[in-house]
Amino acid sequence: MEQIKTLQGILEAVKSRKEKKIVSVAYGQDLHTLQAVERGVKEGVLNAVIFADKDEVKKVCGENGIDTSLFEVVNVSEEKEAVRQAVRFVREKKADFIMKGLCSTANYMRGILNKEEGLLPPDAVLSHATVIESPYYHKLLMVSDVAVIPAPDVGIKEKMINYDVKIAHALGIEMPKVAIIAAVETVSEKMQATVDAAILSKMNDRGQIKNCFVDGPLALDLAVSKESVEIKKVRSSVAGDADILIFPNIESANAFYKTTTKLGGAEIGAVVTGAIVPAVLTSRGDSEASKLYSLSLAALIAER
Repeated sequence: MEQIKTLQGILEAVKSRKEKKIVSVAYGQDLHTLQAVERGVKEGVLNAVIFADKDEVKKVCGENGIDTSLFEVVNVSEEKEAVRQAVRFVREKKADFIMKGLCSTANYMRGILNKEEGLLPPDAVLSHATVIESPYYHKLLMVSDVAVIPAPDVGIKEKMINYDVKIAHALGIEMPKVAIIAAVETVSEKMQATVDAAILSKMNDRGQIKNCFVDGPLALDLAVSKESVEIKKVRSSVAGDADILIFPNIESANAFYKTTTKLGGAEIGAVVTGAIVPAVLTSRGDSEASKLYSLSLAALIAER
């Protein structure tokens, strides 16, 4: 498989498939969710089943020219019940991935995390993977975790790497390069991020983390800039050409993500990983393009 290097490439890869994936939409009765689903169906990315108040869906669609014949609506008037039914629809293997609608993020996550009826396998964790297309980088760049895990320890970072590597493989990257980000590239016991990075690198060396190259600690400039690598004379199989960035905490990852999109002209697609299916978690602040790319990414990596 040829490596996908743009978000549009993800969209085109999904459109080229004969069978369209099905998304289960939890409480999808708000304008931004319905618009995203409509566009996804029209673009040939997916088919959709929406669990929501049918009258409200008709009202919103009617006021905004959205074609309700493009998707199925299962009438559920209460938010938590809509989430429960959307999750159950996935568990019954009637849908390939799930998407948050008007429901609160807390209720959406509780539905996925429910021990009896949810979507999280034993020993798994939910993590957010953001795929970034920047005009200043030569390929797609994946980042974790900008939205879900506040302060991952070394064990959770290992899981984050494994989730992101699977996405990278779906993008056609045979051996993705994983940079463990810290403020510096030297190990210091006073900076836990550097210690974690050294441990993860050694785990990769010894085959505990497979199917990728892992290096760290790496400062951000070393991870993505070949010029910085040459200036600092760093020897690394990852530096200057990273496919995946693992950040030390949610503050640094979120700041990076928002800087690249708000000031750097980047576009993104994102999914929550770790559950038995991808989970789409868009917000009203996301661009129309990013919502479509997120749905496309989820459809690309979803497995029935």
